[in-house]
Amino acid sequence: MNNNKMERFNGEFRDREKVTRGLKKDESSLIDGYQLYHNYIRPHMALDGKTPSEACGITIQGGNKWKTLIQNASR
Repeated sequence: MNNNKMERFNGEFRDREKVTRGLKKDESSLIDGYQLYHNYIRPHMALDGKTPSEACGITIQGGNKWKTLIQNASR
């Protein structure tokens, strides 16, 4: 079993967590936001420049993916 992808995600998240205040709070939205960034916005080299969502067939239309995600979530 290979867990390189999960270790990479944990490393990236830990780097961000070290310099962020308020992350220890249960109601922190940073974790959810980073998960969205990692899965829907950030391209991955292992996926030939696609995001994990694009590799699964989920595409986000528009120039500003964050704005589109927020608009879709508010519906």
